[in-house]
Amino acid sequence: MRDLDGSWDVRRVSGLLPPLVGVSKRIDGTSGRTLVGPVGIEFDVVGPELRYRRPFGLVVDRLEPDGAGFIGTTVVAGREVGRFRLVRRR
Repeated sequence: MRDLDGSWDVRRVSGLLPPLVGVSKRIDGTSGRTLVGPVGIEFDVVGPELRYRRPFGLVVDRLEPDGAGFIGTTVVAGREVGRFRLVRRR
């Protein structure tokens, strides 16, 4: 998988995800944070997945390369709830 390190804007594509205005991800190696405004939700990078830590341990973002970024699928307790796009911040 391509390098995920860096800062990413998150854009909603479909599903039950809310509007993702102001949501970003910062990834450094095997860990990162999803930032919702000033609040950070930590995750671990495991292959093509972002596995959230407690108390969000049932949430996994599955990523696939898509052009210059990634398309992601958010899964909660094994069920897909929505899709999003990661666009690298400049």
